[in-house]
Amino acid sequence: MDLVRKEDIYVGGSFEPATTDTRSRVINPANGAVIAEVPAAGIVDVDRVVAAARTAFDSGPWPQLSGAERADVLERFAAALVERTPELAATVTMEAGFPTAFVGDVHIRNAIAFVRYYATLARSEPFEEVRGSAVAHADVRVRRCPVGVVAALVPWNIPLLGALSKIAPALAAGCTVVYKPSPETPLIAYLVAEAAQKAAFPPGVFNMVTASLKGSERLTAHPDVDMVGFTGSTDVGRRIAQACAADFRRHALELGGNAAAIVLDDAPADLIAGVATTGLAINSGQACIAQRRVLAPRGRYNEIVEILASVAKSLPVGNPSDPTTVIGPMITAEHRDQVLNHIDSARAAGAVVAAGGRSVGEKGFFVEPTVLANVTNDMDAARKEVFGPVVCVIAYDTIEDAIAIARDTEYGLSSSVWSSELGNAESIGRKLRVGSVYINQTLTLDPAVPFGGFGHSGVGRELGPEGLDAYCEIQSIFVPRAL
Repeated sequence: MDLVRKEDIYVGGSFEPATTDTRSRVINPANGAVIAEVPAAGIVDVDRVVAAARTAFDSGPWPQLSGAERADVLERFAAALVERTPELAATVTMEAGFPTAFVGDVHIRNAIAFVRYYATLARSEPFEEVRGSAVAHADVRVRRCPVGVVAALVPWNIPLLGALSKIAPALAAGCTVVYKPSPETPLIAYLVAEAAQKAAFPPGVFNMVTASLKGSERLTAHPDVDMVGFTGSTDVGRRIAQACAADFRRHALELGGNAAAIVLDDAPADLIAGVATTGLAINSGQACIAQRRVLAPRGRYNEIVEILASVAKSLPVGNPSDPTTVIGPMITAEHRDQVLNHIDSARAAGAVVAAGGRSVGEKGFFVEPTVLANVTNDMDAARKEVFGPVVCVIAYDTIEDAIAIARDTEYGLSSSVWSSELGNAESIGRKLRVGSVYINQTLTLDPAVPFGGFGHSGVGRELGPEGLDAYCEIQSIFVPRAL
């Protein structure tokens, strides 16, 4: 295909040329080819988009509209995204390398559902209520006010899901938005901006900038940004939190994970096979919610390793545009090498490679789906976020032992329990210190259900009514009652 060259950012309701001469290259991870160049916007361009969002919030109509009026525009936004579904899906597969069979439902339709959900919520939620004062002769108007200008920083592994999980509730609340995509997956952002333009948001309500590292740092520390919504690594999230803390700006952080899948002794073989899918196949393992640590009862340990290894060997690896492919490439050559280094480190520490463990092909950044046996929870492969198609199988003796291993991590994003007895599985799930527990099922992001983690997995929640609350400030107005 011809090289795509983007010269613009989206600011104040239109595409405008970026002032920077610096460009970021976009690489197709399936073959290593450069497919596009986009502006690597710096401080000047970031200041432009923030100024547009600031003016739109301070002087424009958007924050003053009713929830129903904002919902009308959000519904137009969703419709414009639906029109672009084939192009959105093809772009995610091309930029991120995720298999096409997985992208349509998970990455595109689910993401658009976020917009529709928040349109419905904006239409139905009361943004103001009246309470009687307990101590004053007054009625109190308790208002949920938009927090202000929101910077939404989105990772490459959920380029549309991560964007709309922030943009939709922020806009529903009455905020204005500056959207910064990952440099690995910026092309999806241009399609989102086109949909926003067609939806006819007031100028400056929605803005998009493909920023450089310096531009991104400027955006998260900008004094005119009232809140930062970020999904990404825990290390970067920590720096963003520090930047926001300096002047007490709001932030919502969805960070790393190190999920445990607890397989109970009564789990049938078909359920155990499903465990492998949650750890290996979601985004080719490049997902913070991937169930990477499989905790297996010692009495069934070898059997469970064999089942997981058999599944891993059966998963087709290759061209993500092929509808039969399950495992696509890693996002970059550097990331592929990091995943392979984790496997080598585990092997050196005493783990056994039961399946996979190697790179695949001469082109592209592929890693075989890998099952590591004889892993202990103190190995780096079990403690660090490998972020690839690798699962570690760890033996346990008692349920209490399994719960302790599952909790022995700085992360607390998600975990799962697999059993033929649902009540017992739920009881165990309630003892885990994580934001989401999945019983006998693969993982999903539901627009109506809050998502986020404990500990180093982040601050706050996305999605659900809680996701709307994250973009609101509370104001109380005391109005004297007539005597």
